[in-house]
Amino acid sequence: MFPPVRHGLGLKMKTSEIRQRFLDYFAGRGHEVVPSSSLVPHGDPTLLFTNAGMVQFKHTFLGNEHRPYSTAVSSQKCVRAGGKHNDLENVGHTARHHTFFEMLGNFSFGDYFKKEAIAYAWDFLTRDLDIDPRRLFVTVFEEDDEAYDIWVDDIGIPKDRIARIGARDNFWSMGDTGPCGPCSEIFYDHGPEVAGGPPGTPDEDGDRFVEIWNLVFMQYNRDEDGTLSELPRPSVDTGMGLERIAAVMQGVHSNYDIDLFRNLIAAAASETGVKPGESEERDVSLRVLADHLRSVSFLLADGVLPSNEGRGFVLRRILRRACRHGRLLGMKEAFIYRLVDALVAEMGDHFTELKEARDNIRRVIRIEEERFIKTLDKGLKLVEQAVAEAGEGGTIPGRTLFTLYDTYGFPTDLTADILKGRNIRLDMDGFEICMDEQRQRARAAWGGSGESALPAAVFELREQHGATEFLGYSTLDAEGVITGLICGDQAVGEAGEGDEV
Repeated sequence: MFPPVRHGLGLKMKTSEIRQRFLDYFAGRGHEVVPSSSLVPHGDPTLLFTNAGMVQFKHTFLGNEHRPYSTAVSSQKCVRAGGKHNDLENVGHTARHHTFFEMLGNFSFGDYFKKEAIAYAWDFLTRDLDIDPRRLFVTVFEEDDEAYDIWVDDIGIPKDRIARIGARDNFWSMGDTGPCGPCSEIFYDHGPEVAGGPPGTPDEDGDRFVEIWNLVFMQYNRDEDGTLSELPRPSVDTGMGLERIAAVMQGVHSNYDIDLFRNLIAAAASETGVKPGESEERDVSLRVLADHLRSVSFLLADGVLPSNEGRGFVLRRILRRACRHGRLLGMKEAFIYRLVDALVAEMGDHFTELKEARDNIRRVIRIEEERFIKTLDKGLKLVEQAVAEAGEGGTIPGRTLFTLYDTYGFPTDLTADILKGRNIRLDMDGFEICMDEQRQRARAAWGGSGESALPAAVFELREQHGATEFLGYSTLDAEGVITGLICGDQAVGEAGEGDEV
């Protein structure tokens, strides 16, 4: 008989309580509680946004930066809405895709390794959260006998609830070269009434088994010819989606049914006059509004402003997608800015930057909403006209897509979203030809922030003098003291006229 869900602890535990319980668990075991870093990954030109908990520790793992602690825990705010990690198209239509999410993680920088990391994860899930161990399924890298033996011999997990998986899913790399290593993933089994099979089977894409925690064991360094060598101080990097574990703990299958999202959806429903559950189409729009409200607000709080390139372009397209779903719910005036207060009520106690930037967030969202509403009607008419001209099964020309983008601010994914469910194709090749000049600029933006990689001397100076305190949430003007000079990639004691430092 399959074990029933234990609800005794979970239904009483809010998302905010799960976050705090995680931080407290590892703090009680000697981990430094490190605040979430900004969504703008300063000093990392390879990323558009912070998309995982390990991003702020990347230089620590690489050995370029030394911290006064060897173990850490965090709840990192993340955005995945562009480039390699792009969940934008699935948001609202699936149970677990978001543009903004929180990543719970514990980290070891050469302190403990596989045995302790696995024991911590199992203990937290089965003892602190009281999840029935019979509902947990585990994967390890197919060649990682060490992790497999720990799970079977030390933890006692049955062999029929552990699978060896290949490198595609269970071997993690920071890049083509550098630190890398095997993974061990923990899945929650929703039970036989949900379609799908365990990882490694033909039915693994079903919803029965949901990954909740990934333990990465960084034990190798990969050089340019692909050779793996053992790291002198192997490290641990883990990540567990807060929204996913909250869904497990609250006995729901969709992340959008957890308390945090229910409250944001209720606020959106109240503003739009829509009753949740009336139709799937309207529920999709309510979920999109709740999700996009989070990503837009947090990006604005971290200093990103709407623009036509780079991070600002992604922010603008997320907000415009939300505006369009508001229109689907009958809203013809700006209203999303009024939902910010509901978000601050849900998340402002932990992420105080939301409270501090609340007025600015509301103001910028309202300006963007009103600006887009002026062109939305004309753009929608052009879309419908293009659909009529293309006919069932036809194609909208690239020139039309370019006009929608260039004149009316419709990114092609917004046009595709409008046409979702219709048998209409988009001439993307023609669009790319029209976008040739803009495409070169966009490629540079998608590749990262456009800034240069920071030299090692920056981290050396930081260790000597401490990090710079960011005051931008409270003031636009501040005084500073020059504590070091870098010429090229070296720290220097002085600079003369004409030197670039």
